[in-house]
Amino acid sequence: MNRFKTMLILCVLFGLGAAAYGQSRNVTGVITSSLEGEPVAGATVRLKGAITAVTTDTLGQYSMEVPENSSLVLVFTHEDHDTKELAIGGRTVVNAELVHSVRFNQYGRRVDRVPLAVEEREGILVFESPDQDYRMWLDLRVQADGSFFFGDTWNDIGNAVAMRRVRMAFKTELTEKLEAEIDMDFADALADLKDAFLMYTVNPRLDIKAGNFKERFSMEQNSSSRWLTFMERPAAVRAIAPSRHIGIQFHYHRPYVVAAAGWHFQDVGDYEAVQNRKDNQRDHGWNEGYSLTGKLTFIPYWHEVDRGLHFGVAGSYRTPKTHVSGGRFPSLRYDSRSNNNINRKKYLDTNHMLHIDNYLLYNLEFAGNYKGFRMATEYIHSTVNRLDDSAGNPRESETFGGFYVMASYLLFGGTQLYNNYQGEYTQPINGKPWGDVEVAVRYDYTDLNNKRGDNPDDWGVMGGSGEGFTFAVNYYAPRNVKLQLNYGYLNFDRYANRRGDAFIGYDNTGAPTRDPFSVDPSLGKPGERFHFLALRFQVAF
Repeated sequence: MNRFKTMLILCVLFGLGAAAYGQSRNVTGVITSSLEGEPVAGATVRLKGAITAVTTDTLGQYSMEVPENSSLVLVFTHEDHDTKELAIGGRTVVNAELVHSVRFNQYGRRVDRVPLAVEEREGILVFESPDQDYRMWLDLRVQADGSFFFGDTWNDIGNAVAMRRVRMAFKTELTEKLEAEIDMDFADALADLKDAFLMYTVNPRLDIKAGNFKERFSMEQNSSSRWLTFMERPAAVRAIAPSRHIGIQFHYHRPYVVAAAGWHFQDVGDYEAVQNRKDNQRDHGWNEGYSLTGKLTFIPYWHEVDRGLHFGVAGSYRTPKTHVSGGRFPSLRYDSRSNNNINRKKYLDTNHMLHIDNYLLYNLEFAGNYKGFRMATEYIHSTVNRLDDSAGNPRESETFGGFYVMASYLLFGGTQLYNNYQGEYTQPINGKPWGDVEVAVRYDYTDLNNKRGDNPDDWGVMGGSGEGFTFAVNYYAPRNVKLQLNYGYLNFDRYANRRGDAFIGYDNTGAPTRDPFSVDPSLGKPGERFHFLALRFQVAF
């Protein structure tokens, strides 16, 4: 009997609850927009979790039956507004103001909106969409240098401090296959364009880049200045290896092999180069020069993080560029500063070589790394071919070249890191929480003299030759900051006289002379030589 009573009570309670739940009330309201308070027609109103919904009329009004349950939530949606949720509570009137979400670009065209997550990644500010289909980040770099020169020099060298680089770059992945970058340098009180390109990824192995960027030729030239082991690249690389030019490049990457080929034109970043190009086109009507450059890199142990080998060979066919100022004829000039950017004297300088038909470059590279140790060497050669003279007689070609060899080691357990995709070394992995210290040594030699035999009357361009010894100590902070200390010794021959502007010895009367053929070696070894001590503070963020 007791069991029967219990069941009866439960049935009554269940019936009362179902009746209560089955009760409903009518909820009405008006939906307006945050844009001038206008009514929103065609907005959708539904109970959260429900499938059915009602739509607002032209006055933004809606009416719907809802269960008698104060915990229910209404969801308001419209394609031009942000979604909004409101709890009904005990109300019968629920009005809503929706935030207008439509945005227009500077041309008045409606644009889509995607919220971006903002993160700091290893000191870099990154903006990224939730689906990771769009990403943009800032690449800022400041390098402050100071140099002290000493030694018994023929020509005074001033000690100084300077801003070596002040770079601001915006980099973005527009879609899964499109990337873009623009990079400017403001170090010399001028806005110089560095990189400005669009890259399309055809597939994981092939990409195409168009714009202004570095030709793929020398590993040291292509390495970012952010991660250079020494404060300046070797003189031969600075003098001969091509850098940034406008063009198009195809880059193919597979395990063990990287191949690149590009068709390039003018230097469009440097202010002086741009003015020369405009003046030469206007005054002489010269055709714009071009270059065809290709490189093949073989990378054994490509999948190993702490070890690897690098073999590279590159070649380039080039015609005279009109961004070089050479007077009435297309010209070519090779020159380089002395492994120190503060010393503005270009001892090695061929001056403007005229009547140029074309010039050929080739480059051989070998590098390797094992844990904290790295070594690298490159040889660069150039053959400059001239046009025939007015009588149809061939002019002699000019040949130049140079090389460097370097080694470095991270002292506190760090790892040298190689970028397989680019075929170059990049940011090392520190061995300690406080960072790591790297020691490095380099020898480089550059020859811009074209001696044809022993008779000086048969010699070609004599732009000078020189060698450099550089020792470096680098401190890599846990993030963003890098300190570099370089000691260097430079030794130049008598022909490295800055196009006849620098003293290189004494003549037979004991007077200083700039003429290499008038030097009397008995009065002192000809040629300039000196030491320098340089310090760099770098922050990249």
